[in-house]
Order: sequence, then C-alpha cells, then structure tokens
Amino acid sequence: MPERPLTPSSAKPTEGRPAGKGGFAWQPLTPRGVAAFAGASFKRLFLVQFIFASLLVGAVVWCFQQAWLPTITEAVRRLPAEGEIRAGRLNWRGDSPQRLAEGRFLALTVDLKNEGRLRSPAHVEVAFNQTGFRIFSLFGFAQGSYPRGWRVAFNRAGLEAWWGAWKPAVSAIVITLLLAGLLLLWSTLAALYCLPVWLAGFLVNRELGPGGSWRVSGAALLPGGVFLTAAIFFYGLGAVDLIHLALALPLHIVVGWGYLWAGISCLPRHSKAASGKGNPFAGASPK
Repeated sequence: MPERPLTPSSAKPTEGRPAGKGGFAWQPLTPRGVAAFAGASFKRLFLVQFIFASLLVGAVVWCFQQAWLPTITEAVRRLPAEGEIRAGRLNWRGDSPQRLAEGRFLALTVDLKNEGRLRSPAHVEVAFNQTGFRIFSLFGFAQGSYPRGWRVAFNRAGLEAWWGAWKPAVSAIVITLLLAGLLLLWSTLAALYCLPVWLAGFLVNRELGPGGSWRVSGAALLPGGVFLTAAIFFYGLGAVDLIHLALALPLHIVVGWGYLWAGISCLPRHSKAASGKGNPFAGASPK
C-alpha cells in the first residue's frame, strides 16, 4: 500500500522552528529561556515576573525578621514605662545616652544631647535625640526631625500594643508595596530597553518585533532578580556586609544586560536574512 504523502496541515515541523516563537516560555535563567519570551504572551511574562518578585520580596521580609526585628523587639522591651514624642520633642524619662539594643546589623540608642559617646559597630545605628534622630551607617549619616503634628508613644506598653494591633496590616501593606514597586521597576526598565533591543535585533537580523523586544527585556531582568535575592539571603545570614549588599543593587541590573544580549543572540535569524533573499550578492555565483 503506497504511503500517503504528508500534507502541509498534517506535517509536523520539528526543524527550523523559531526559538522564542514555538518554544514554551517558562524560565528566564538561560539565554534561550530569555529568548523564548519573544513569542510569549504578556500574561505569561507577568506570571513569571510575579513569581520571581515574590521570591525577592520573601527574601527581604525574611532578612528583616532575621537581622533587624530581634534588635527592634529587644529595644522596645527596654523602653521605660512612660515616654512619648509630642509636638516635635522626645519626652524621655530614662538615662541618656543609653543603648536600647545592639546587634550586628542594627543598633538603637537614645542620645538626647547628641554626645556621640555610644557609637556602635553595627551596620546601621539609629540614635534618638531631643528633637529628631540620626542614622549612622557605613555610607555616612542622615538626620531628621520629629513632625510637630505627631503624638507617638515612646514607651514599652504603648509600642508593644501598637505593634501587636497593627502588625498584620503593616506587614500586608509593606509586602504589597514591595511587590508593586518591583513589578513597576521591571516594567519601566523593559520599556526603556525596548527600542535599543529592537534596534539591536534589527542590526543582527533577528526576528524580533517591538512587543517581543519588551518581553525579552522584561525576562532578561529576572536573572538579576535571582542574583539580588541571593545577596539579600546571604546578608541575612551574615555572610555579606552592607557594602556588598549595596553593590548587589546596581550589579543585578548589569546581570540583566548580559542576559539581554545573550537572549537576542539566541533568537532565530530573520527569514529573509536566513534565505539570503535580502542580500543581492548571496545568490550570485562566480563566472
């Protein structure tokens, strides 16, 4: 019985399928994985970005609970029974200067007259004075004043009650803001990269349109997000100091640039460039 020839509708194209158009975009951790998002939907990219952003925000929350929260909790427990910030001034009933709590990452001090006799080797030190506060770190110091319209409890019972009542709401708001801010940052950077990426794809004869350029740019940022997540995790473990963590912030953008160029290189060549139709000298044979 003669074999039935394959029709165009029944043929299974296995070779020459454009990477990034026929492939399944699910992970941006390799250059080909980044290129696959050129043909993916915006919903697919948003879903993957949301997963990676959740991991990064989870690392931030874990780092705060691991590195800073124990010191803050200890400082609240050492506050006097009475005290408040009112009309832009701190009403303090204890000794000054006084160290409330100190850890490797954070130190909290009350220094009403800014004497500076209790400096800490912690990564960040917050010193409360009569009319404001100072924040010391490896990068220098900043200062601020108490708002005159505030009336805030600065005593053990008041702050423990406030934190117990508002902790779930504050945590939810902070997590939501971090997620939204991170997704907005990635979308903004992808929009800024879109035109240069499209031009780069055009110059190297890759099949890449404006929409695909935006998606590839957004996907290329995610490996840098993984790098930043790891840096925050190791900072929480104490293996990375504040300077290295600060360097990780711009470096995670640089990592994205590397993946972006590698992803463009993995895209298929434009059909005209691949067949040589766009080159008038490609089909010429020597006489």
